[in-house]
Amino acid sequence: MNTPALPVISLKIERRSNHPWIFQKMVVKPDAKPKPGSIVDIVDNTGKWVGRGFYNGHSRIALRVLTEDADEAVDEAFFARKIADAVALRRQALRLDETTDAWRVVHSEGDGLSGLVVDRYGDLLVVEFFSAGAFRHREWVYAALREQFPGCRFYSFSEEHVQKQESFDFRAPPAPEPSLITENGLKFRASPGSGHKTGFFADQRDNREFLARFTAGKRVLDICCNSGGFAIYAKARGGAGEVIGIDLDEEILEVAEKNARLNEAKIKFVQADLFHYLRDAHQRGEQFDVVVLDPAKLTRDREQVIPALKKYNDMNKLAMQVVSPGGILLTCSCTGLVSEEEFLDMIRRAAFYSGRTVQVLKVAGAGGDHPFMAHVKESRYLKAVFCRVL
Repeated sequence: MNTPALPVISLKIERRSNHPWIFQKMVVKPDAKPKPGSIVDIVDNTGKWVGRGFYNGHSRIALRVLTEDADEAVDEAFFARKIADAVALRRQALRLDETTDAWRVVHSEGDGLSGLVVDRYGDLLVVEFFSAGAFRHREWVYAALREQFPGCRFYSFSEEHVQKQESFDFRAPPAPEPSLITENGLKFRASPGSGHKTGFFADQRDNREFLARFTAGKRVLDICCNSGGFAIYAKARGGAGEVIGIDLDEEILEVAEKNARLNEAKIKFVQADLFHYLRDAHQRGEQFDVVVLDPAKLTRDREQVIPALKKYNDMNKLAMQVVSPGGILLTCSCTGLVSEEEFLDMIRRAAFYSGRTVQVLKVAGAGGDHPFMAHVKESRYLKAVFCRVL
């Protein structure tokens, strides 16, 4: 039985890139517009077939190329194969199950599934849709995941700004029961749907582990501590003498306190604005041997990158002022629009304005379960810079 022909979308240009995103301005507006997220064939302005993927006439990203192989159908078997490959990378190559039951299962373009992110927290799989195509074909996604994780629970969501940009509607179900996960022998409660994204940030796993090497007997400050990951590693795994975690969000601090109790880690959590807290600490002459600064994403808008860098500069300058001479600062950015080069330049400027000298020990990012394709740098978002502050 022959498969029905797919709608064909034409480009205004010759296709000379293998980047999976093709923007609206490069696409000929079709007479009959397929529904957002439909699977289509793509031809360039010479009439040559160049790919197959998701089409969305309402989005800035009009086409998300999923395959450049004319013989490869984008169907349920395609999703099953892609997700099986992604799981094999994590389980067989990275051997993540040996250290944790919390890891990223699918990292969007990094795993060849544009607009789809899946995180695993024990038996709970959190599915986040960033494209109408991934959402439209979600039953194929669920079926492929069930095959890899028999008996799993699902929680799915999509942020409002994504739904608006991609033109689909999805009301997330009620928050599921939290999942208790283990990471390098430590326990954490992941609570997706609680207003805190997926409930736990597995992308910082390797950086939490590396930080613990510096904390034995030390005084540690974890700024924007969220659910307490770095603070708990510093105390329970690194043997820190004293640990203080600060965050503006009272609700997430309750989660952090529960996580600390799970690990029998004595940590002082403080609800505070980081700017006020650091200015007051500096005025008192208070200093810490190890400081972690891991703020939430500052912008999604390219026009706001300069203001975001200014804010990073302000908070890093203040953080450096409370690091004892020779102490460690781990400063992070999960703002994907800020490049590693821009972030390192910001650290240089913050050091100058704080009157400190910074020795960079390591520039890191997300763990291997957050891979990015060499030709799709957009999947690389996290910067984590370990510094010695002199």
